[in-house]
Amino acid sequence: MGKLITYLSNLDAKTAVWITSHPRPEHERAVHWLNEVLPADMAFYLLQIEAYRIGDSAPAPKFTVVAGPTREARQAGEQKNELAERHLLRLEFWKQLLERARSRTPLHARIAPGTENWINASAGKSGLAYTYAIRMEDAQVEFYIDRGNADQNKRIFDALYTRKAEIEADFGKPLEWQRLDAKRACRVRFLLPGGGLLDQHRWPEIQDQMIDAMIRLERAFKPEIHRLKFG
Repeated sequence: MGKLITYLSNLDAKTAVWITSHPRPEHERAVHWLNEVLPADMAFYLLQIEAYRIGDSAPAPKFTVVAGPTREARQAGEQKNELAERHLLRLEFWKQLLERARSRTPLHARIAPGTENWINASAGKSGLAYTYAIRMEDAQVEFYIDRGNADQNKRIFDALYTRKAEIEADFGKPLEWQRLDAKRACRVRFLLPGGGLLDQHRWPEIQDQMIDAMIRLERAFKPEIHRLKFG
């Protein structure tokens, strides 16, 4: 198999056929994987060869395709490639955002860029966080509540909600208050619909908007967190 891959690359071939009398399960899985990750115009086949004789006739070969390219494999490969590309985009987006934010706020200074669509920093109390989130076409900042207990999360949310007018006045704009009764956590978010991960030419503008909103969000919630009674 190693030789075949070497020949495939050195000859710039588009199709490889591996013929063996005893294909092993791990080889079959490897060929399926290759067909997922190879470009769409390339194909890798695993064939089993057996010898048959009818009566006194000369032995004849029988070839059976054990593994080869399929529509399902191509689709799975495309999905994996799309996911990998999205992860790389997110990683680069967060690198740039954190670098731009460093001179304006220390809030996420200790956070490393990752491949998820969000990054968060502690709000100074366990289970409370300030979160950036980026999607393909929009972005948001949010105050996230999850101390591991749904009842406690809802109590904290409800206590903050009584201060909704003051918090939104400090933030400068209306916020979305999402109690999320069917879930354990709660959040208060501000949606930025002006662009997302796909808008690479606008990343600096989007990142600055997110940083501005995060600074205001922390300013609005920080005094309210100190008023909370945890128990």
